[in-house]
Amino acid sequence: MSVPKRFRASAPRTSIGKVAAGRDSTIYINNSTTTITHIGAGGMPAVETGSGLMVVGRIPRRASHFVDRAQVKELLATVARCAVAVVCGMPGAGKTQVAAAYAREIIEVGGPGLVAWVNAETPETLYSGLGEVAQRVGVANPDGDSAVSARRLRDHLSERQGPGLLVLDNATNPDLLDPLLPTGGVTRVVVTSTDRAFAQFGELVDAGAGFSRVESVRYLQEATGLEDPHGAEQVAADLGDLPLALSATAATISGRRLDYPLYRRLLAEHSLPVVLPRRRGSDHPLAVDQALLLAVHTIETASEETELGAVVRWVLGVMAMLAPDGVDRVMLPNRDARLDAALQRCVESSLVSWSVSGNVVVMHRLVARVLRERAHNLGELAADAAAVIEPLLFDGSEAFARREEGSRLVDHIEALWQAISNAVDLDPAVSARVLSFRSWATRQLIEAADTTRSLAQARNTLTDLEQVLGPDHPRTLASRNNLAYAYESAGLLDEAILLYEQNVTDCERSLGPDHPDTLNSRNNLASTYQSAGLLDKAIPLHEQNVTDRERSLGPDHPDTLNSRNNLAHTYQSAGLLDKAIPLHEQNVTDRERSLGPDHPDTLLSHVNLASAYESAGRLDEAIPLYERCLTDYEHVMGLGHPATLTWRKALASAYESARRLDEAIPLHKQNVTVCEQALGPDHPFTLALRDHLADAYETAERLDEAIPLYEQNVTDCKRILGADHPDTLTSRGHLASAYESAGRLDEAIPLYKQCLTDRERILGPHHSTLATRNSLAGAYESAGRLDEAIPLYEQNVTDCKRILGPDHPDTLTSRNNLGCAYWRRNNRPEPDV
Repeated sequence: MSVPKRFRASAPRTSIGKVAAGRDSTIYINNSTTTITHIGAGGMPAVETGSGLMVVGRIPRRASHFVDRAQVKELLATVARCAVAVVCGMPGAGKTQVAAAYAREIIEVGGPGLVAWVNAETPETLYSGLGEVAQRVGVANPDGDSAVSARRLRDHLSERQGPGLLVLDNATNPDLLDPLLPTGGVTRVVVTSTDRAFAQFGELVDAGAGFSRVESVRYLQEATGLEDPHGAEQVAADLGDLPLALSATAATISGRRLDYPLYRRLLAEHSLPVVLPRRRGSDHPLAVDQALLLAVHTIETASEETELGAVVRWVLGVMAMLAPDGVDRVMLPNRDARLDAALQRCVESSLVSWSVSGNVVVMHRLVARVLRERAHNLGELAADAAAVIEPLLFDGSEAFARREEGSRLVDHIEALWQAISNAVDLDPAVSARVLSFRSWATRQLIEAADTTRSLAQARNTLTDLEQVLGPDHPRTLASRNNLAYAYESAGLLDEAILLYEQNVTDCERSLGPDHPDTLNSRNNLASTYQSAGLLDKAIPLHEQNVTDRERSLGPDHPDTLNSRNNLAHTYQSAGLLDKAIPLHEQNVTDRERSLGPDHPDTLLSHVNLASAYESAGRLDEAIPLYERCLTDYEHVMGLGHPATLTWRKALASAYESARRLDEAIPLHKQNVTVCEQALGPDHPFTLALRDHLADAYETAERLDEAIPLYEQNVTDCKRILGADHPDTLTSRGHLASAYESAGRLDEAIPLYKQCLTDRERILGPHHSTLATRNSLAGAYESAGRLDEAIPLYEQNVTDCKRILGPDHPDTLTSRNNLGCAYWRRNNRPEPDV
């Protein structure tokens, strides 16, 4: 009797061509149509000067009558001898202007290098800002996680030898900043903060309370043109020499044509409103708040044009509610064609300033606080700011492509929420509206693959919704769904499943079993069960959802068709192709009839059916369908669209399965070229497609071309994605398989062992872990080391039965491979194999 054939085992190929189960999501924005408006080319300005200097961030412009303070010279001396300088002082003392003066000096001198400015006030703005810089210098995490990008930037700056400056403005948390600071290299770091604890990172430059008295007097005289040093000294004393207050005071004196005594009289008469209480622990004199309010009052009433005064008041109110590191000029609607005149008036009054790039308007935090606390109705300011944000929100399908713009919008949404979260007697409708923006922000960060920020955003939003609306409100349930989705997107399936299960129970109790949100939650839970390999739980839930949606929504409703697609895909994952294929065929017919042949969902149904045909070995039906789908996608979506790349890869893989390698390899090569042009050579999609090309070379036994490509991909995946990323593990497994095919078992076996150890540590008993164990066992068997191969095969059979079920194709493959090994050892199979 001949020896049974051992099925060749290898780590599973990166399945970008496989259609994942669909996902229902419930998020609330509002009932109006959202207009899609582009803010600009990116969330943060980046300028490449002619000398090769890259400038990134919102660096403040030089202020009018800028005082060349002693602290600027001290900062220059400090950074010359120390990698980190910390500029400390009270709010409004001019810390930011001191750092900005140094940054501007570097820009003016020119030469190759980097100048980057980041708002370090909150974890979210710190990570997003560092992520933006990482993106500009080419070291950002391709998956979009800003925290990973921040760490990659740290490593890049630690090794970078070219000149560079990184300013971390208004830092508040030393523990957060510590692990993100470069540990070497020549890049200088300047931190500005009110907290002297940051001095632990470098040398301190003390901005104190602001100007010296001599600097204050000189500034006032130059800014106002008044030759009265004694009067200037009295005003400076009233304001504690605080630069922010002095600049506003100078603008008021000039705007009203006052002298110093008259200004001091007005200041004394301009008492603080009851709504503007003195903050406990505030270091600056009470007159500072009075001076800022007097400046605001002056600018709002100075013009004879009441319409311009109204726009000025509106601009100041909106700016006070949005992110403190600035608002893009194009975000602000041109109210009554007077926006530019209003902004110019605000700049002249020193209440706002322009960034160096000239397209971002910045308001000091102290000015913003005074404006918010002056407001008799904070809800009015919040409504105005919300009206600015709302038209800028865009559809989730654009989230990754517009991720920089989306990150800036998230910053503004969070600033708006922080401004109103503790307000008393706020209209509940305003809170609800801003909370709906926060739900949008959560989904935006998830779809942009910013894992760290999306999880924090989702948790915080859910907590706030539970407090404001209660745990059973539909928006709270939708927010819990968003948090579960964030966990799922981050690969934290256990956490996701627990939340989805809770949501299904709560939706059924509070909304009823047939409510659309209940059905959505049930679908999401079933899809996550499937992702976790819990097919015995996923299938009944999907079956229930199809039945319930057909009954409550009708057979042709898009959600019903989506549920049917998800059930078919789950059947396919379980190897139940006799059930999957008829469902896919039904979905194609129904979507063509109800949506039309060119609708994206219809095209997706065709691809899903082709994938099922391929899984069933019906390549003569799969390939023509793939060919038609690719033509349709190229026509509808374009050559470089991710969906087109995916289905071109699927067709090439089908050709490969049919041994039509002369057609498969050119198609794989075309896909890699198009993807490199569309997404870049380091994008994860490009790496995956390069891996598929290497696989085609391996299938064609062109190992001299496959192995170098696999080796390049392993190196690139480690560099770009990290050593523990699933795609890196997959690439290493594929390289080990190629070594095995080339008979290089002394290289294949250690690589397989490393892959198995890492998959067990990172993924646990996942499908890909089983495949890697099977591959290692096969390599041992090829090397004649059956005593090491058989225990691995035995463990795999047990795990496959438990995780995938006894009739799954991979379970049957594992049993066959174990039987082959027994036969080789004993010349007969063991019982029950």
